[in-house]
Amino acid sequence: MKQLITLVAVALLTINSFAQKADDRGYLVKVGDMAPDFEMTLTDGSSVKLSDLRGHVVMLQFTASWCGVCRKEMPHIEKEIWQAYKDKGLKVFGVDRDEPKAKALEMIEATGISYPMGLDDNANIFGLYADKKAGVTRNVLIDKEGKIIFLTRLFNEEEFAALVKKIGEEVK
Repeated sequence: MKQLITLVAVALLTINSFAQKADDRGYLVKVGDMAPDFEMTLTDGSSVKLSDLRGHVVMLQFTASWCGVCRKEMPHIEKEIWQAYKDKGLKVFGVDRDEPKAKALEMIEATGISYPMGLDDNANIFGLYADKKAGVTRNVLIDKEGKIIFLTRLFNEEEFAALVKKIGEEVK
């Protein structure tokens, strides 16, 4: 019996050591990682699979209608990122965390954004990138090969400016 308990304890410790742990900003991924693949339905009814976007620089904006910081950041994403770089091949997708389509559409209308918005039922996509207990208002920038090259959290003007600069460098 003692051997069995020891064996189970060792197995649990081994499994736990392989579990992903979130960083101090709640991210499970880091710069240099391949971006976890997913497929999501957009508010227009179409769908997109991240791996199908290889060859493009992609930005994911994790958001929710109840998030005031998200709403503050979205017009900046629209003007300084989406409008500035969409014709240079940049793909931007809002990823609305665990809300019905109607809420996402209300947020789009209220913030005046035109970039595509996807629906993330049960925060399953969010959970690939960050701890599900962590908050939204985070951006993930992915290069043409599918690697994560920049991560933001909250809306910090200096960090946002660095994100915009990185996008400009990548879409050349």
